[in-house]
Amino acid sequence: MLFIARFIDKPGIAEKRAELLDTHFAWLDDNRDKVLIAGALKESLEGPGQGSIWIIEADNRAEVEQVYQSEPFFANGLRERVEIYYYIKANADRLVTI
Repeated sequence: MLFIARFIDKPGIAEKRAELLDTHFAWLDDNRDKVLIAGALKESLEGPGQGSIWIIEADNRAEVEQVYQSEPFFANGLRERVEIYYYIKANADRLVTI
């Protein structure tokens, strides 16, 4: 089953986010079997990250929550909130590689 996780960062964490970025990328690489796609949300290309959106493959919402608990931004208190949605893909037979 696919889920979308939308992470909203706390204000004023840009410096800490930058410090953890390499660790965050390594975590995403280590968890690529569950976190299929991940990317930052920004209000402008030059601006700081405001959060992120992930597409996660999991059996249920509890598993989604378990996946992101050890993610460095979440584990270090940078996330203000997390929203989890079931993702029902339109055109399920259409394969897309980003």
